[in-house]
Amino acid sequence: MSSRSAFFTQKRGELVPAPHARGPWSPDMLHGRLLGGLAARAIEERYAQPGLHFARLTVDLFRNSPMVPVTVETALVRDGRRIRVADVTISTDQGVIGRAGAVLLRQGEQPGGEQTIVTPAWDEPPPDGPPAEGQGWTPPFDLWRRTGWDEPGPARVWLRETYPLVDEEPVTPFVRAALAADFASPLSNMSVEGRLGFINADYTLTLARLPEGELVGVEAGGHLSAGGVATGQCTLHDAAGPIGFCVVTALANQVGIGRR
Repeated sequence: MSSRSAFFTQKRGELVPAPHARGPWSPDMLHGRLLGGLAARAIEERYAQPGLHFARLTVDLFRNSPMVPVTVETALVRDGRRIRVADVTISTDQGVIGRAGAVLLRQGEQPGGEQTIVTPAWDEPPPDGPPAEGQGWTPPFDLWRRTGWDEPGPARVWLRETYPLVDEEPVTPFVRAALAADFASPLSNMSVEGRLGFINADYTLTLARLPEGELVGVEAGGHLSAGGVATGQCTLHDAAGPIGFCVVTALANQVGIGRR
């Protein structure tokens, strides 16, 4: 991974985006998925502790950002014996572009007995061939699709990061999950015509455990929409089985993809 330049470079307290940090909707627009990655990185850097598990990350994407330097600030909201809560604010010189909230829970002994509901492992094997070739915008990560966007069947993808997020830092499992979680929006909101009719305003990632290895799988589990407002849910997997869930809320994309 070190042979590829990172999405951001640290300079004088700011994170300067590289050209490949742009999103698919405009060449001068920062990709929203990276804000979730930066939030996870900041939480992990400042508040990680042995025995505390990253159980939830909610990322609010309420403003698009041009390709300009960003700053990331954190605040500890609650630090109890079994729960730690922290907030993240992401800004540019034009103002706040996103925020996030994280919950870290103290790990302990697993309760005995069987659960009444258990999410099964999917039957989608890890990819053994090259990533899918896209048309137009080429994602700066590896992507494998089970079906085309306009084909019937389960909406499932495998993702693998190919660039560092910041400088030469390795992408940690928590950051990897946060980056992959943003894909729950196109996966759950894509129409049968292959058009993204809704653009997400936020996403909430919940994790029972962190992903193992470089691959993260995302499987759409549901979509509901009415009056131009949508919600979708996905299950996240690694090669060993399911690891958590992601829920997104989205608005009808009536004025051009990428604009909120």
